[in-house]
Amino acid sequence: MEKIIALKNEEIIIVRGGGDIATATIHKLFRCGFRVLVLEVSKPTAIRRQVAFSEAVYEGTSIVEGVTCKKVDTKEEIINCFNNGVVPLIIDESCKCLEEIKPIAVIDGILAKRNLGTNRNMAKVTIALGPGFVAGEDVDVVIETKRGHNLGRIITSGSAAKNTGIPGVIAGYGKERVIHAPAEGIMKNKKQIGDFVQQGEIIATIGDVEVTATIDGLLRGLIRDKFYVKKGLKIADIDPRKEEKENCATISDKARCIAGGVLEALLSLL
Repeated sequence: MEKIIALKNEEIIIVRGGGDIATATIHKLFRCGFRVLVLEVSKPTAIRRQVAFSEAVYEGTSIVEGVTCKKVDTKEEIINCFNNGVVPLIIDESCKCLEEIKPIAVIDGILAKRNLGTNRNMAKVTIALGPGFVAGEDVDVVIETKRGHNLGRIITSGSAAKNTGIPGVIAGYGKERVIHAPAEGIMKNKKQIGDFVQQGEIIATIGDVEVTATIDGLLRGLIRDKFYVKKGLKIADIDPRKEEKENCATISDKARCIAGGVLEALLSLL
């Protein structure tokens, strides 16, 4: 990527990751007037694709609640996005752009449950979402991502709640509502995000292996059709609340809460 010359009053915030939780943060920061640059991997695996800016990697652009994110490659394209009210996204898994860009803040929104290289030397302010980081050591602050009383809380010392591997409970369902790949291979989707499915109904196939709905409900998340998946990868999410159909295309309450915590932490640290 060509060298980016920092322009006056154009401080940049970098967000690592463009999944649905990170997208809520990007969306809120953008709406509050910040210039946000998104860093993504070459093959994102977000399942809540209708509310994930990472979809711009595949489609060129992604629009979430009126905000447009565009995949770009050059300095000029990034600046054009900023000047035209668009969020730029580049493929940069290892943050190589930091050699040229000096952001005022770096936010790790990958949610990998472990630290993939984010550190306090990257910017004046560093924030991480979820477990895998120690506030005051790896980053300045950590934002709690686990559902419950502390969701969105700003942690200035210590870590977020450990990953239990059990999704938060919605309408009485926890781990049952999340589907992981039963085999390795190419996904062929039989259903789409927003469809109502019944327990046992086929929603996709991986080779000759059928992927079936674990509960009755709304298919809120589903990995891209024809995506090559590894066994155990999270590939779908079913919401037992059928009345939530319209919200498949809107930022979730959980994501908004986390984004609010990020904004508060960012403003207080800056």
